[in-house]
Amino acid sequence: MKLHLASGNAHKAQEMNALAAASGLAVEIISARSVGGMPPVEEDTGTFIGNARKKALALKAKLPPEAWVLADDSGVCVDALDGGPGVESAYFAGPQGDSAANLRKLVEVMRGVPEEKRGASFVCVLLLAGPGGVEAVFEGRCTGRLLDEPRGGTGFGYDPLFVPEGYAQSYAELGEDIKNIISHRAQAWALLVEWNKMAAIAS
Repeated sequence: MKLHLASGNAHKAQEMNALAAASGLAVEIISARSVGGMPPVEEDTGTFIGNARKKALALKAKLPPEAWVLADDSGVCVDALDGGPGVESAYFAGPQGDSAANLRKLVEVMRGVPEEKRGASFVCVLLLAGPGGVEAVFEGRCTGRLLDEPRGGTGFGYDPLFVPEGYAQSYAELGEDIKNIISHRAQAWALLVEWNKMAAIAS
């Protein structure tokens, strides 16, 4: 079975395929690039679920009616920023969506914040849209804290700044194998797998 990913982010497609392989779910995650790229979507709903739904429906409109689309909306929610940047994580440093600039801005905004106030969570919402208006939503959350400075050379986005609870290394230091077990996206994916066992969309 093929799931069309409502994202042009190559990192997300790779991570989703790794999660699918690890879970044993017989699906192939296909980037929106394979159908000419994502249509423009204004992520203005103010919620992870709302933004994911807009992305899923935008891509689904380009595909045959029987196609399944998987949309992801995720971000880092920082306690000291009252849950920000949250749904604005991808555009924290501006509308250009520059992940390196977003990371630098979060480092600077958090400069001088003491360790006991550096709590944060990564949140991921996966929304699956199928034939006949079928929709299923899965949410995962990984709690932890923010470092003073980025560490590690793997992962993407805010990964080098985030240390999950129970670990001393950042997402970007732990490596993909561990991240794909404990991450917010892995937790959301696990719920999708459980749902699929009942719905049997990949049979």
